[in-house]
Amino acid sequence: MNKIFTPQQFLNRELGQLAFNRRVLAQAENAALPLLERLKYLCIVSSNLDEFFEIRVAGLKEQIKLGVVAEGADGMTAKQTLKLVREQAHPLIERQYQLFNNELIPALAQAGIKFLRRTHWNETQQAWVRDFFFREVMPVLTPIGLDPAHPFPRVLNKSLNFAVELQGKDAFGRNSARAIVQAPRILPRTIPMPPEISGCEHGFVFLSSVIHAHVNELFIGMEVLGCFQFRVTRNSDLFVDEEEVKNLRLSLQGELPQRHFGDAVRVEIADNCSPQIEAMLLKELGLATEDVFRVHGPVNLVRLMEVPGMVARADLKFPAFVPSVQSTLQKKGSDMFKVIRKSDVLLHHPFQSFKPVIDFIQQAASDPKVVSIKQTVYRTGVDSALMEALIGAAKRGKEVTVVVELLARFDEEANINWAGKLEEVGAHVVYGVVGHKTHAKMLMVVRREENKLRRYVHLGTGNYHPRTALLYTDFGLFTCHDEICADVHEVFGELTSLGKVRTLHHLWQSPFTLHDQVLRAIRQETDLARQGKRAHIMAKMNALLEPETINALYEASQAGVKVDLLVRGVCALRPGVPDLSENIRVRSVIGRFLEHSRIYYFRNDLAHDVYLASADWMDRNFFRRIEVCFPVLDRKLKKRVLDEGLKIYLQDNCQAWDMDSEGGYKLKHAPRSAPKCAQNELLKLLATPEKTAD
Repeated sequence: MNKIFTPQQFLNRELGQLAFNRRVLAQAENAALPLLERLKYLCIVSSNLDEFFEIRVAGLKEQIKLGVVAEGADGMTAKQTLKLVREQAHPLIERQYQLFNNELIPALAQAGIKFLRRTHWNETQQAWVRDFFFREVMPVLTPIGLDPAHPFPRVLNKSLNFAVELQGKDAFGRNSARAIVQAPRILPRTIPMPPEISGCEHGFVFLSSVIHAHVNELFIGMEVLGCFQFRVTRNSDLFVDEEEVKNLRLSLQGELPQRHFGDAVRVEIADNCSPQIEAMLLKELGLATEDVFRVHGPVNLVRLMEVPGMVARADLKFPAFVPSVQSTLQKKGSDMFKVIRKSDVLLHHPFQSFKPVIDFIQQAASDPKVVSIKQTVYRTGVDSALMEALIGAAKRGKEVTVVVELLARFDEEANINWAGKLEEVGAHVVYGVVGHKTHAKMLMVVRREENKLRRYVHLGTGNYHPRTALLYTDFGLFTCHDEICADVHEVFGELTSLGKVRTLHHLWQSPFTLHDQVLRAIRQETDLARQGKRAHIMAKMNALLEPETINALYEASQAGVKVDLLVRGVCALRPGVPDLSENIRVRSVIGRFLEHSRIYYFRNDLAHDVYLASADWMDRNFFRRIEVCFPVLDRKLKKRVLDEGLKIYLQDNCQAWDMDSEGGYKLKHAPRSAPKCAQNELLKLLATPEKTAD
């Protein structure tokens, strides 16, 4: 039996993220999907790659800069990884633009949705664009000529810019050869043109085309030799020395603006950009040739995400649906506390509505019997009925405590703003534990009933964010189980107070017990298999990277444990390797909704232990975050989680990608007679189609 695990048995994290984006791009390539949804997937890939370069590639470059030569679990150094990332990222982005130009644009045009290129405008369209430029664009542009008095400007992260080559003398007799034009973020990148002008139902022009067509108006008396759009991606990982700062919120407020001006890690330029301009950009940005991505089209495909919202074409989008509300919660004014006292309530989003969670907080905020509310906030959005309810509760004199994670990546500003508003009305706002992000999803309400206090809690796998609850798959559990509520109370105490960690009854918690408990449960299945008993592990998560957990799964496989893993994104484990992991199957499901729930199942000699969690099996989740993993104790709800969260996905033959031992993925092809799409099946089972007027 192989018990010595080597780097060759682990896959690379960064390459795994690129593989995930290739699976997302395959959705954009899928002609069977609605056309505007395919465009969305194309934009999602760009958005994902932006964050990949801002965080992961930036981190690799920082390691190289600091001279770090340590190898990762996969045996590769940062320098080796960066080389492979560059080799794989270039063809991935090239494929994006091939798909956009050669397939999506022609198909959209055939459907009456046209992106009108500058070289194809007729006289009427040219006149309309010219008017738009002078009215809406030119007044907010500030061209900057490059000379000793005007050095290369600070280019904002991911902003649209133009490098302009010029000839001639300006008004002061200066012979400036180059200038930079920055497009303010207030300007729309995709501009709708009236149907009577565009000649189609939905016509759009790119801001880049509008500026390019009239750039000469910014340099009167000079000749424009070339105008090339470019976009810089910068290191966006915030650094705040939490040991030194006295007020984390104030320190972050000072740090956030610097995110726009971190070290450059990538530059996207027009494919026709001159070698001279490319050389200038590389010199000014401190980048290598390998960091240049030449693209045929807009340098920021992310901004095309606005287009589907501007086009009222239901036939080109996924069918609308209405998340269901469980019968016990359907009655208007339904007493949530009474329902929860009767039995635990399980919600499966987005198929079931997130509204009961909002109703629960709103009821608690207005209920005179409620004395306190405590909640963790990781991501909740700029507009949030939940945050407004907490503010209302504090105004009514209830004890409101909110643990706000200020370092939730790219949601820092929204969380800072909510923290300020909550403090203004007297709520207790704390920022968790220094050095550990608070990623747990917990809500606790304390209510006075029959001369005693009773606790009610909601625990979830996803954020308290109504918008993402329509886009991500997640589970949430309402319970008033005494011991689970006591555990949640203890965790809140750890977050807001000081003292030693107490033993919890049911919850597994990072950074204290979650890792040990996961390993214990895996090894328990391993021991059962060695005893000749049937053993089975099923788990669903976003990423699987932690080496010790992977080693434990390898040992389980060698002992004969059947292991089924649903890992949406990066997986460092190699499945199906003889004498190592032949009993492990890994699959990734990419569909209409982002798979986000975390589920752990252990057969445990027919005990069928089912847990829901906020944590993936990654180092950061086990050791550097506050996470909670909670059991589903009700037998009926346990079966629901197994059926709806695991088994149906393991049977999927439409949107499931099976992973091989080299980290490659193969899409399952459904037989025409029996297609099984997990997300569609769940929509049929739990949601209802949206009714439209005849």
